[in-house]
Amino acid sequence: MGAIFSYSSFASSAAPPSAGLGALPESCVALVLTYLEPKDICRLAELNRAFRDASFADFVWESKLPLNYGALFRRLFDLSADGFSKREVYRRLCATSGFDGGTKSVWLDMETSRICLQVSAKSLAITGVDDRRYWNCIPTEESRFSSVVYLQQTWWFEVHGEVDFPFPPGTYSVFFRLQLGRASKNWLGCRVCNTDHVHGWDIKPVRFQLWTSEGQHSATQCFLESPGKWVNYHVGDFTVRGQDSGTTRVRFSTMQIDCTHTKGGLCLDSVLICPCEYKERHRLDETIMFHE
Repeated sequence: MGAIFSYSSFASSAAPPSAGLGALPESCVALVLTYLEPKDICRLAELNRAFRDASFADFVWESKLPLNYGALFRRLFDLSADGFSKREVYRRLCATSGFDGGTKSVWLDMETSRICLQVSAKSLAITGVDDRRYWNCIPTEESRFSSVVYLQQTWWFEVHGEVDFPFPPGTYSVFFRLQLGRASKNWLGCRVCNTDHVHGWDIKPVRFQLWTSEGQHSATQCFLESPGKWVNYHVGDFTVRGQDSGTTRVRFSTMQIDCTHTKGGLCLDSVLICPCEYKERHRLDETIMFHE
């Protein structure tokens, strides 16, 4: 029996220690992280030291960055991306950044690693917007830009805008963010929307168009709907090709200029440009609200 005991003790002491995730080489962990989404990389960085150190590897985050991230970084921060780690470049691009006097915002969507851009109503050319008989600027918490423009009544509804930006290669969708009615809060702090002055949008459809500097064009039309809700109306899609740091100019418009009837009671917030993969996600604005 003593011999058996001695043998078991020897076998037990000679058994190799069990290997855990912390024993994995950092280079192997970093290679695995390149196949994961950014949010999963951040979660795994809290697992142990090996994953945390691997999550700082430049090649991990460079695989998540747009091909022209250097041009994007220069445009938004007036700095060269070379002086920052790729993780820090990614972090800064994901944070919402304003440009052109704060009338436009851009950010990197963490789920697609694609650029999203929003243009405020203040940056749009709106027919008659300076005439208080037709249009008013309204402060609101429901806009990324803290205000929207409200159309009381007009015969001629026409809005134009454009953006010149170094979009990374890919296909993008353009939306006008509109709402029938004027939202406010009641004495209980609950959201209410006054739709008493909404009229004329069910008589003739509204026309939407876009053009790009590469000659792409799209046009569509529809009746405005869903009073009291913000809706993203799809204008069209455009594609950016190539990998250089050049810019793409996108022009867009919406109009309803049939002067046989008036129309009014409309809020205009902004124009949204986002990855085409999220077309359905962005169509109903309540599913996305605002990027923080």
